[in-house]
Amino acid sequence: MHARAVAVTTTALLGAALLAPASSAQASHGGPGPVVIAHRGASAYAPENTLAAVDKAAELGIDWVENDVQRTKDGELVVIHDDSLRRTTDVEEVFPGRAPWKVKDFTAAEIARLDAGSWFGAAYAGARVPTLEQYVARVERHRQKLLLEIKSPELYPGIERETLKVLGNEGWLDRRHVAGRLIVQSFSADSVRTVHELKPAVKTGLLGTPAVADLPAYAGFADQINPSHDSLSLGYVSAVQAFTGPHGRPMEVFAWTVDDAAGARLTAGYGVDGIITNRPDVVLAATRGQLPDTG
Repeated sequence: MHARAVAVTTTALLGAALLAPASSAQASHGGPGPVVIAHRGASAYAPENTLAAVDKAAELGIDWVENDVQRTKDGELVVIHDDSLRRTTDVEEVFPGRAPWKVKDFTAAEIARLDAGSWFGAAYAGARVPTLEQYVARVERHRQKLLLEIKSPELYPGIERETLKVLGNEGWLDRRHVAGRLIVQSFSADSVRTVHELKPAVKTGLLGTPAVADLPAYAGFADQINPSHDSLSLGYVSAVQAFTGPHGRPMEVFAWTVDDAAGARLTAGYGVDGIITNRPDVVLAATRGQLPDTG
């Protein structure tokens, strides 16, 4: 994943940004430093986007987990990052004649047969690709919070409505969840806009590093701008936070993907509201030295 770095072009904008109030993400966390989000679960320690990775994040005391949602051939939403099953499952062995093994070409029942853990280590043999229902149920069990990415929405027309339907059926669109336990993000501005139009109460994030000149338009439907950490500057973060998002609060910045202490401290120094990481324990210790709240 690559995002283009953007410099702030207006001195007045920078001045206003530096005076912006503390973000709601930081304020809701109850302490200094950015929110720490476990990328695809605690994916340095358990196979990504599996229930085991959610469990590991909970074991580490991490409130927020991030996941990726795609759609099967028969319309089931499943949690997996790549649009191919090849890297993180044994699909080549189970279905050797089905290259290139795209998620969209397999039914939910076929995907449920796959081993999504052995590639990571023998201890996780037999782990499955979870459905979105299974995933949110596990997050709910741990009373965690969810940063959900709609992956490659151009491959799955209508996935925004379907994702919101599953979230609603599982109880994730009530006031308690939308107030502080759910964010839906995508690299597609059209997808983020669609989520906002379908369910305006849901907090949304746009992945990438759009130009400062484009931020006023995005502020109409995105609560966050979530860029790669290596595209950031103090000025850019401040510029984003100077804008008011669709819910009447300053826009936020969740940066990805930072896995070492030095990088975490550097990124936190830009004033970001959250850091997405495969090693949430490392980032937490580096930026705050204390566990997040579990409220």
